[in-house]
Amino acid sequence: MKTDGGTAAAKRRAGERAATAVEDDFVVGLGTGSTAAYAIDAIGAAVADGLDVRGIPTSFQSRQRALEAGIALTSLDAVDRVDLAIDGADQVVDDPGADAHGALIKGGGGAHAREKLVDATAERFVVVVDPSKLTARFDRSVPVEVLPDAYTVVADRVRDLEGEPTLRSAKHKDGPVVTDNGNLVLDCEFDPIDDPGHLAATLSGIPGVVEHGLFVDLADTIYVGLEDGVDVREY
Repeated sequence: MKTDGGTAAAKRRAGERAATAVEDDFVVGLGTGSTAAYAIDAIGAAVADGLDVRGIPTSFQSRQRALEAGIALTSLDAVDRVDLAIDGADQVVDDPGADAHGALIKGGGGAHAREKLVDATAERFVVVVDPSKLTARFDRSVPVEVLPDAYTVVADRVRDLEGEPTLRSAKHKDGPVVTDNGNLVLDCEFDPIDDPGHLAATLSGIPGVVEHGLFVDLADTIYVGLEDGVDVREY
């Protein structure tokens, strides 16, 4: 069993390896979460050594991390391309025999709407994880960002799909979590998720849904940090 220190080292290896894919003059999508943070720090170190890049943050958290690392920031409407996006994942289907191989669940930090926009826009999307995020089949809830006025309606539609929605509550204040976009998050349990692609399309079609955390057919490469290196998986 991994210790917390071992997991942190694996995350660092994955993030730092992904950062080596960043080249001079790149526009880079900067993901959210603890593993993506290592990539941001590594890119910042390369910038200090002369690398010329611009970053597009996917959350307030990644924006602050990038500023601290000395990375120049931009936005999607100010560029004509995104060369590379680096982001973490809460779970990755790791089964070459499965149709969903390489599919992700994201949104544990509530940033999945902006993450998906940037990740899907990038010419190449790489995912950084430690082995604890790999699974043969999704077994965690799917975050669904919803308009505040729509959350009860969306919750009813999720129940119609045999899911169990829970409004995400804030930890350090009374009330729900509010995303950077000013919306709410429903964590939706589906048991099982036999066809992530179909579920993703169905959730996207519900009025009031801003975005959901199923990332299907988006990842190009996954960097899995290990105790003694990094496993690179191409899709």
